[in-house]
Amino acid sequence: MILVYTPIITRRIEYIFKHIFINIIGIKVSFTAKIDEFVSFEGPKFSYAPKRLSNEFHIKSTQILLEQGFSDIDIEVKKWDETKCFFYNEKGSIQFDIFGASFYLISRYEEYLPHLKDDYGRFSFEESIAYKNDFLDEPTVDIWAYKLKEALSTFFPNITFKNRKYKLKTIIDVPSVFYYKNKGFLRTISGVFTDLVRLKPKNIYSRFLVICRLQKDPYDTFKWIINKQKKSSSKFLFFFLVGKFSTYDKNISLVKQSFVNIIKFVSDYSRVGLKLSFFALNNIDVLKKEKLDIESITNRDLMISRNSFSKINLPTNYRDLIKLNIKEDYTMGYVNKIGFRASTCSPFLFYDIDNEMQTPLLVNPYNFMDYSLLQINSFLDKKEKVIEMINKVKNVNGTFTSVFHNYTFSNEKRWHRFKEIFDIIINSKHGQ
Repeated sequence: MILVYTPIITRRIEYIFKHIFINIIGIKVSFTAKIDEFVSFEGPKFSYAPKRLSNEFHIKSTQILLEQGFSDIDIEVKKWDETKCFFYNEKGSIQFDIFGASFYLISRYEEYLPHLKDDYGRFSFEESIAYKNDFLDEPTVDIWAYKLKEALSTFFPNITFKNRKYKLKTIIDVPSVFYYKNKGFLRTISGVFTDLVRLKPKNIYSRFLVICRLQKDPYDTFKWIINKQKKSSSKFLFFFLVGKFSTYDKNISLVKQSFVNIIKFVSDYSRVGLKLSFFALNNIDVLKKEKLDIESITNRDLMISRNSFSKINLPTNYRDLIKLNIKEDYTMGYVNKIGFRASTCSPFLFYDIDNEMQTPLLVNPYNFMDYSLLQINSFLDKKEKVIEMINKVKNVNGTFTSVFHNYTFSNEKRWHRFKEIFDIIINSKHGQ
């Protein structure tokens, strides 16, 4: 255990210190605001305060962990060896207040502040401090934590840490179980007309074969995925969209038994979660209905969810999940950009800044979605980028969380060789 002295023990301090010490570098931490208790303590200790008390390990504190609510914070990002950081101070045992900086990033402080949204009302990666300062593709919070671990090991030669291991979380997002099948007369006719206008006669022919049960629907890749999971060391996480058809959400209805059968089949082998419809993001009654619908199929309490279009409305969206006793979210990432939205590859508990409290909702950030690779032309470049990201996560023994879709494993031209990318990721634990 390590003892931390700070003049004022705030909820923010307890939250971020416990996350870094316990979840990332693997050591228990306790706090004191009493100088005499700190001085008499014989184990590893350091002060988090404006000034060093004596010769102890020290990090100069910044204001962010002492505040409540928000303020206009002046942030200057500086280079720090192989990485970058902010909240610089030259007098501490390490050069930056990594606790204040980590809180800013994983609390998503910047997403509460005024910013430009994209066409779907989402926080765009171009608005992030990580993108603007060129560290979006680094798990910087974890890198900082490991630099702290190294500094503590030097300062306290007898200190011991519990080493964590590299993990995989593989998400299969299912916005639509079928491409042609069970779409109904009007949607089928509309699809045929669209294919005619776009001069895609092969689609019309394929649609005919699927409807006549002479060919499997191209989006029905579930048996292939489950067979892959059987050879993997970890269960995949499937998220099904069960909300009503709308401009944004275009799955088939749950009254179709074939849809229900697929959810039941997958739930026998994998963890099944809810993909919130676009309108459930702003309406807890709609969300509650969708939660009940999927629970009635799986006969299990819903524990995990992710949002359509990776849109997060902070803090209301997460508060709704907590009210409905959903334990884990898998939305924290960017659809069209590889990188670390919260600058970490470690799951973390959501901190509600408005209410100044740690919540029980576990946020699982993803750092890769299949769509983001479509911007890279050659397969070799795609492969190299994925391996590069895997290695960055492995370097800090973090969790590599990837998002694929059921249709990614179809024979559509744009997804050519994505099965190989998938294999690279799910086999990345070998040799650990």
